[in-house]
Amino acid sequence: MEPVDGELVTVAKAAELLGVVPSTVHRWLAEGLIAGEHDTAGARWRIRVDDELRARLVEQPPKGWLTVSQARHVLGVSRRSVLQRVKRGKLNAVHVRNGRQKGLRIQVISSDEPLFDTTAMRTSAV
Repeated sequence: MEPVDGELVTVAKAAELLGVVPSTVHRWLAEGLIAGEHDTAGARWRIRVDDELRARLVEQPPKGWLTVSQARHVLGVSRRSVLQRVKRGKLNAVHVRNGRQKGLRIQVISSDEPLFDTTAMRTSAV
């Protein structure tokens, strides 16, 4: 019996539905690309395979999305910090499934505005 869309499934079943091996699902859980749930403390991971999850697995990288390495350079943080931001939902990520460009892609919104408002400093310095 096939699970209903959005039903919690085991890692093995999620891997089958997504066309990957279970170790890939575990890696995606660790990277924060997909969310997992535990029925009880210490229980095995359960994955909700729905359209939203499937939309994070793409064939081509979205225009303007960066590799993890590029994102860390743009943001000026470590690779681990980039992955933590993905995990917490502060950065959007997709996984490119095929070709030489496969792997995580991160959406980094670049802002031309400065981090700090320095207008008060400029006017008082004159």
